[in-house]
Amino acid sequence: MTSTPKTRVSIELVPRSRSGLRAELEVVAKHLPGIDTVNVPDLTRFSTRSWVGCSFARPRYRAIPHVRAVDLNPVEPLPMAETLEAAGIDEVLVITGDAPADMSARVYDVDAVRAIRRFRRELPHLRVYAGLDPYRQSFARERDYLERKLDAGACGFFTQPFFDLRLMDAFADLIPEGVEVWWGATTVTNDATLNYWRARNHAVFPRSFQPTLEWNRDFAARTLAFARERGHHAYFMPVRADVRAYLEGIV
Repeated sequence: MTSTPKTRVSIELVPRSRSGLRAELEVVAKHLPGIDTVNVPDLTRFSTRSWVGCSFARPRYRAIPHVRAVDLNPVEPLPMAETLEAAGIDEVLVITGDAPADMSARVYDVDAVRAIRRFRRELPHLRVYAGLDPYRQSFARERDYLERKLDAGACGFFTQPFFDLRLMDAFADLIPEGVEVWWGATTVTNDATLNYWRARNHAVFPRSFQPTLEWNRDFAARTLAFARERGHHAYFMPVRADVRAYLEGIV
């Protein structure tokens, strides 16, 4: 009889500043004892790269930096390799990445599949996750894209945040046995953020959705229960919301 894998719980923290990131990590440590992992997005408008931000979370937490494939120069060494090694970080999330708003920034014709293969070839000790986006294309196309990422060497997926358990359940059926999934939830607590998710990400909201902290807390709890039932993981993205107010008592 095989045991169900332990559910890990991650908090996604944006590195707006190094001092701000350290302060948020202290809040998490003091008030959210169920968090065991920190994941950090790589946002070009901020100076702190994701792998540097993740190094601040070590060794207290496991840490997963996001890596944008379009930033990886194919003929130069992977720029994060030394930092990952020094901090003892053994997991990364590889996404293709959007073109930067600043058109002077250099990007390359590298997609997530190609970047995953490169990480598996050059840093084979790393566990490499890929993205799952339920909103960007048809169900069948996303399924095929997931399969290509698995073939390239991905060990699992981080989803875009969901807002509907029924949609999560449908996508759960796409995931082969033994593949790790991090189910995501985020905070949408005003009409502007709601409109952003609908217009920019084409997110699907149930009729019951309300842009309130109470609704978001309830959905966070249900997301965590959903992940635990399946032996998967969960991550929470508190966008412009107080981390403690969002998750205290849930994780």
